[in-house]
Amino acid sequence: AEMVKVKARELRGKSKEELLKQLGDFKQELSTLRVAKVTGGAASKLSKICLVRKSIARVLTVINQTQKDNLRKLFKGKKHKPKDLRPKKTRAIRRRLNKHEESIKSAKQLRKMRLFPKRLYALKA
Repeated sequence: AEMVKVKARELRGKSKEELLKQLGDFKQELSTLRVAKVTGGAASKLSKICLVRKSIARVLTVINQTQKDNLRKLFKGKKHKPKDLRPKKTRAIRRRLNKHEESIKSAKQLRKMRLFPKRLYALKA
């Protein structure tokens, strides 16, 4: 397995199969390191456990982010989106009327506005 720390930047270019293969490698390496820990392995191996765990986390993060990105592209411009792709904001904001609904005026309101327009005053300077 790899000795060098993986960078998320390098992982982003890879395909899902490659990422999953790398993930498998890391998990395999972690299990061998854990065995070494139990059997009293060298200190260098014990310190590597942390690195491998972080690498696994990085690979999983990149997999999840690319998956979510692809979903966002898929649902772009559609009428309904899955809840986890909608903006979170706050509950109150989500329940608020949207811009269009706020600006709608009833027939009665339109009539009142037409019949009684806002008075304009010319003020003397």
